Amino acid sequence: MFKIFGKWSTEDVEVKDPSLRAYINLKPVLVPHSFGRHAKKPFGKADVNIVERIINRMMVTGHEGKKHKRSSGHNCGKKHLTYNIVKEAFEIIHKKTKKNPIQVLVDALINAGPREETTRLKYGGIVYHQSVDVSPSRRLDIAIRNICVGAAKQAFRSKKSIAEALADEIIAASRYDLKCYSIAKKEEIERIAKASR
Repeated sequence: MFKIFGKWSTEDVEVKDPSLRAYINLKPVLVPHSFGRHAKKPFGKADVNIVERIINRMMVTGHEGKKHKRSSGHNCGKKHLTYNIVKEAFEIIHKKTKKNPIQVLVDALINAGPREETTRLKYGGIVYHQSVDVSPSRRLDIAIRNICVGAAKQAFRSKKSIAEALADEIIAASRYDLKCYSIAKKEEIERIAKASR
């Protein structure tokens, strides 16, 4: 039985949200690195291990929406560097919570994914926003993005390392702490969607 980073088992990890079960891949792997073999397949990212998706996303943390706020050139394309960041973050999570870090990560992703957002509709030159339900795949994408961006924002120009920032963001999101970036962003998206029903 393979363990992620040779330490963390995915056997006892439980995905409590039934809609995300098909998209959170917990297939046991020793090294979360698939070399992009799912890239050409539609919805291939559902076959990529969830830890690898976090590693991949840590390579481009400068993007917020359509704007490039911070340079992510420091990590861009350096998968081994982000691999080590996530590995160290998992060690910190285990030290602080005494739980399996993969379970903490899964709980954080379930909490950080918005269930409702807005889309732009155009009727005869008038643009207005309409609230829509978010698909499970997009919920997971948004949650991963916001957790990684939140960690990068915490570590940017501060004494805190990126691994510590990522660990803190994941722990806070798993506890549904409204002060953390990913949960605050989720609440904001859902509040805007509620207002435009």
